[in-house]
Amino acid sequence: MTKNLFKLATVFAVLSLFNFACQKDREVPTREEELSTTTNKSSSGHLQQAKTFGSEVVTVWLNMQLSMLRIPLPIGTGSQATERCQAYCGIAAYEAVVNGMPAYQSLSGQLNGLPAMPATQPGKAYHWAASANAALAEMNRKLFPTTAESNKIRINQVEDSLKAVYANDVPDETLQRSIVFGKEVATRVATWAASDGSAIINPPYVAPVGPGLWIPTSPTPAVNPYAYQRRRIVPGSENGTALVPLPPYSTNPSSDFYAMVKEVYDVSFTLTTDQKAMADYFKDVPGYGPGGGFISVLSQALSLAEPTLDKAVLAYAKVGLSQHEATLTLFVDKYIFNTIRPVTYIRAVIDPTWLTYIPTPNHPEFPSGHATTNGAVLTMMSNSFGENFSMTLHTYDYLGYAPRTYNTFTAMGLDMANSRLYGGLHYRATCERSLVQGRKVAENILSTIEFKK
Repeated sequence: MTKNLFKLATVFAVLSLFNFACQKDREVPTREEELSTTTNKSSSGHLQQAKTFGSEVVTVWLNMQLSMLRIPLPIGTGSQATERCQAYCGIAAYEAVVNGMPAYQSLSGQLNGLPAMPATQPGKAYHWAASANAALAEMNRKLFPTTAESNKIRINQVEDSLKAVYANDVPDETLQRSIVFGKEVATRVATWAASDGSAIINPPYVAPVGPGLWIPTSPTPAVNPYAYQRRRIVPGSENGTALVPLPPYSTNPSSDFYAMVKEVYDVSFTLTTDQKAMADYFKDVPGYGPGGGFISVLSQALSLAEPTLDKAVLAYAKVGLSQHEATLTLFVDKYIFNTIRPVTYIRAVIDPTWLTYIPTPNHPEFPSGHATTNGAVLTMMSNSFGENFSMTLHTYDYLGYAPRTYNTFTAMGLDMANSRLYGGLHYRATCERSLVQGRKVAENILSTIEFKK
């Protein structure tokens, strides 16, 4: 045990050595410093199940991804859409471990086009944490091919450090078998992911022109206008997610649309200290980019709950699928509705000098990305950890933001959604309807995918 703890300390040294900003601004408090294994050579065997391992390997790799996604990004860092990262890494982690989960089954044949996964060798032992480590290391290499050299070094060192710890648990033959299996899972998942349409090169998006339609708020390219070209991972995840439209566009002060916009304007002059803190905390930039905060939420929840490996990879898969499918759903709808942003309407109709509290992202207003995505992701978090789950978010300690404490995932989601109203980016009706949309996406996934046999 002493030997294992010493080697595990090496993992944390690696994570700290290359972490940006010298770790004084470490993004989340984790269990990594006290990481320990739950296996030993005498207990190894083919029937050893994933539930006999801890979840630390998942947390370590989630935190590795956070360091690569942090905005502003270091020079030379290539980012990756976080919903793709979450979805495909979650699938790979699950598939690398599911053979050690007797009550569960592969997602092959259930997800759109996911190929058959490699088979384990009958009667042979596997170290499931080592398999997950190999799969997640390989997925991070494939999903972040242009990341900074320092990150590539860290990926290798984290993988090797964990592998050195696992070598204490099982014979080398078992360890190598587990590593080969995990890497093959990652190779098949990554090859499938590459065909999802995200690599299609499209011409610059030209926004339609007309009363009440979105006018770009930045000279930079529109964000994700071709989401409709990407493959959904879960068949029918968008079923029943149609939004109730906002009131008809009007500049008449007595109209419902004017009143809806006027609320955003009025709220901006009465923001409380907590409302400003809420808008700042969930604004994404600086931070981990759109959706990156959910990686941190999952990591922190795992560190608090300390589940076994089987439960950790199940939660990872569910959260990743929900974030991916919700993101596609909301962006497809954004460019169907092409709704005008509050800042554009207010400056043209109410007050030409008005400013939002935080910058407006360059995509249409309806639905809200924050609300739809958190509606889906936090529904899955509730499904995985229980609704009444108390946690204090330390996601942006490194920015000097005060931690935020929640007793339920619903309460957390309401703050995430309302933060966009307080920031001046969304109408209240948009936030409310988008939450409903996201929850429906998660419900569709849970009713479609059979994780258990």
